[in-house]
Amino acid sequence: MKRFVRNAVVAAALIAVPTLFSAPAFAAATAEAPKKAAAVDQVAYETEVVKLTNAERTARGCKALRIDDRLVQAARAHSEDMVKQRFFDHTGSDGSNFVTREARAGYPRNGASAENIAYGYRTPQQVVTGWMNSSGHRKNILNCSSIAVGVGLAFTSKGTPYWTQDFGRV
Repeated sequence: MKRFVRNAVVAAALIAVPTLFSAPAFAAATAEAPKKAAAVDQVAYETEVVKLTNAERTARGCKALRIDDRLVQAARAHSEDMVKQRFFDHTGSDGSNFVTREARAGYPRNGASAENIAYGYRTPQQVVTGWMNSSGHRKNILNCSSIAVGVGLAFTSKGTPYWTQDFGRV
């Protein structure tokens, strides 16, 4: 299975790195978790991504990120939006970017620092490895000015996982 990752960082402007592969194939979303993903504990997977991300950061001299519920809310909402609206992009179905989505969730607009997205990776280890093997995503993960993170996971009706990792500086 092909796996897809994207990232975005804020410098003077929003910079998005294009997908590494072709456009995704989509399955209709359902309100309930799909049967293939029923055994997956969403919160445990999201928390494991943070743990693995922090292991990468601390091994390279950055401090561990703290989980911020507002960033979790923004990340989950974006993953769910991508699944329900059948797209894969940093721009939301309503035209929003990650800065706007984080602010909607109550995070300070000037604190938003980056976003990583991916789909198709079945486990936390696979998605973090995928991000670490991509220079732009790795740069987001190893940006020592980020101090907070939120991870959101959503599934298509066929069980394809969509991941969003939002970073903040406050």
